[in-house]
Parts: sequence; structure tokens; C-alpha cells
Amino acid sequence: MTDNNTPAKTANPAPLGLLGFGMTTVLLSLHNMGIMPLDNVTLAMGVFCGGIAQMIAGIMEYRNGNTFGTVAFTLYGVFWLALVATRTDLFGAGSGGDTMGAFCLVWGIMTLFMFIGTLGGRTSLKFVFLTLTVTFLVLTAADLSGIHTLTAVAGAVGLVCGASAMYTAFAEVLAEQHGRELLPF
Repeated sequence: MTDNNTPAKTANPAPLGLLGFGMTTVLLSLHNMGIMPLDNVTLAMGVFCGGIAQMIAGIMEYRNGNTFGTVAFTLYGVFWLALVATRTDLFGAGSGGDTMGAFCLVWGIMTLFMFIGTLGGRTSLKFVFLTLTVTFLVLTAADLSGIHTLTAVAGAVGLVCGASAMYTAFAEVLAEQHGRELLPF
């Protein structure tokens, strides 16, 4: 509260979370498409931008009273940390196709329900969650079937998803900075 009993304005943490998610998703999708290796750059982005930045955004959304934002950003932050842990053998043996298939499936189911939660909101956010749902489900099919072409397809959809998350973040930042919508979202 300020001195005159009006609540202090808080920042919108959504662009932080969307950028952390979007930039990391773009890098991982380029790997899934076979364009670049899964190296320390992508893994570091997974920990710091995908993981920590999103968790911070989720905590800030909690402070703002936004349950959807809290759940989405915090859980996807945890997703990135867990994914990096599986790719660095942090917990021992590497992950196999069936295990990663199950991992992607539970995230796909959760993302589908989060997509349903976006249906009353902005078109760009609906698109992010729809493409993320498709990405997880195609990755599930790829991991369970061993059909590597599906991984590249998931990478292409994930690339669109990550880019749309970045676009949504840019649109929100610009709208706030200029007091009007500059990019439709």
C-alpha cells in the first residue's frame, strides 16, 4: 500500500514467463528438428530462462492473484528443470523412449487442460497453448513409437509455439509501454 491507501501498482510478470518459455522452446525445437545439437547453451537456457525465470514469473503471478499464471509459469518452469535433469544424467541413468513418452504424455494432458483455461482469453495465448499441446502429443507419439520423423514434426510445431509465446510477450510489453495495443494479441 502507498501512503494514501491505494494499492501499489505491480508489474505484469507474464511477458517474463512467456519469454523464458518461448526462447527456450525455440532452441529445444531447433534441436528436435535436427538443426542444432542439444548442447550446454540450450541446457543453460532451460535452467535459467525456461526454469528459473518462469518460476519467478509464477511466484509474481501468485502475488497478483492470478491462479492460471501461477500454475502455468511455475509448472512449466519445473518442466524445464526436470527436462534438463534428464538430459544431463543428474539423477543417474539416461531416459528411454517409453519413459520420455510417458513424461511428454502427462505434460500434454496438463497442457490440454491449461489450453481449455485459455479459451476465454486472448487469441495469441490460446495459440501458444494449442501448439504446445500438439507438440507434447507428437513428442509422446515419437518417443513411444521410435519414429524419429515425428520428433522433427514436433520440433516444427514447437518452433511455432515458442515464437508465438515470444510474440505474445512482445505484444504485452509494447501495449503497456505505449498505453495501447501495437501488436494484435
